Amino acid sequence: MRKPPAQLRTKRRATIADLGLTKAEFAVLRRLSTPEKIQKYLLAMGQNFELEGDSCASVRMVLRAGHAHCIEGAFIAAAALWVHGEPPLLLDLRAVQDSDHVVALFRRKGHWGCISKTNGPDLRWRDPVYRTLRELALSFLHEYSNKRDHKSLREYSVPFDLRRADPKVWVTGEDGAWEIAEKLDEIRHYRLVTKAQEKLLQRRDPFEREVALLTQYKRPRVKPKGR
Repeated sequence: MRKPPAQLRTKRRATIADLGLTKAEFAVLRRLSTPEKIQKYLLAMGQNFELEGDSCASVRMVLRAGHAHCIEGAFIAAAALWVHGEPPLLLDLRAVQDSDHVVALFRRKGHWGCISKTNGPDLRWRDPVYRTLRELALSFLHEYSNKRDHKSLREYSVPFDLRRADPKVWVTGEDGAWEIAEKLDEIRHYRLVTKAQEKLLQRRDPFEREVALLTQYKRPRVKPKGR
């Protein structure tokens, strides 16, 4: 993974020069001065349904497109937090027979919370009330389910500090920030449940399945080519 200049790796507050953004792009992050404002901004942003294939858009690409999915929203959140003097930390939630989920972390009075971009009702914002990252990750366990309605969350990662990564990849990159996605998969993860506990997990009941179908943004219909 490409590393940033040494002076960026511990820098408390990111400047426009550090991130390489335009004045207009940087102004967006400057306005997002609290985790609550960041979350509101991400929820108002359209959902990236990846209609043209898998994506891992950088901050610049997201701002240009006006839509995002989880890791792309986490990049926006992390960049905004860094601009306002908070570390740009990501947390990877790993699932089985399901997609992973990535959130941006923040702390208040010694407790963890997270900012999350998601289209459904379940895997969203978490208030900063969790003493440990394990507690925060466990708050997603019941709602995190796959298409067969099995609870699928199994692991959570150590925090990944984006100051360790080159902003030219995840902030201004034009080829996607796949290096970061790969690194998140490589870093240490901890199990949330034991093998014995996995056998005790119940499938979601019919009402929960119905609620899980709710989405904020509807997937657009794609017209067949040539019509």
